[in-house]
Amino acid sequence: MDKTAKEGSYTSLVIVMLVSLAIAGLWDAVPAIKIFVHSILTPSAGALLNWQLTLGMTIIVIILSLFTVIIQKYATDQETLKEMKKEQKILQLEMKKYKDDPQKVMELQKKSFEFIPKTMKLTTRSIAYTAVPLILLFRWFMDFFEALGDPKFLGFLSWFWFYLITFMIFSSIIKKIMKVV
Repeated sequence: MDKTAKEGSYTSLVIVMLVSLAIAGLWDAVPAIKIFVHSILTPSAGALLNWQLTLGMTIIVIILSLFTVIIQKYATDQETLKEMKKEQKILQLEMKKYKDDPQKVMELQKKSFEFIPKTMKLTTRSIAYTAVPLILLFRWFMDFFEALGDPKFLGFLSWFWFYLITFMIFSSIIKKIMKVV
């Protein structure tokens, strides 16, 4: 596969995001989507959550973290991302070195900003693979937890905040183990 094909494009990301938004928006309008997703997730993820809410949600988050990190690792050019990260660190060190020279710092910041579109282009492919399944999962979570009366995790967190915090923690751990940038 050539490098351009591996990098992905913004067009594919926009298409996937539009499809994801359409699915989320049609969740109640097209019952077939909702019925299909519920028929898959209620017996599996729902069983875990009904068994033990916090532990079940933690297991689901670990599985999702592993899934997204694996996709990220194999759908992105890890070597190029690692090189870019090294270059960014060098620029940060240079900025600290020249902190008393605003002109030089501005020049280095400009170079640093050039990495943003390059990084986005390299990472869009993994987003394209995970966006639709995660949108469907989130819609299912909304229905599931609403039916339970919006329970609180650890006594004070909504399902969304519990998911977000634990996902960030487990994803970071899995990324370190798998050496994913």
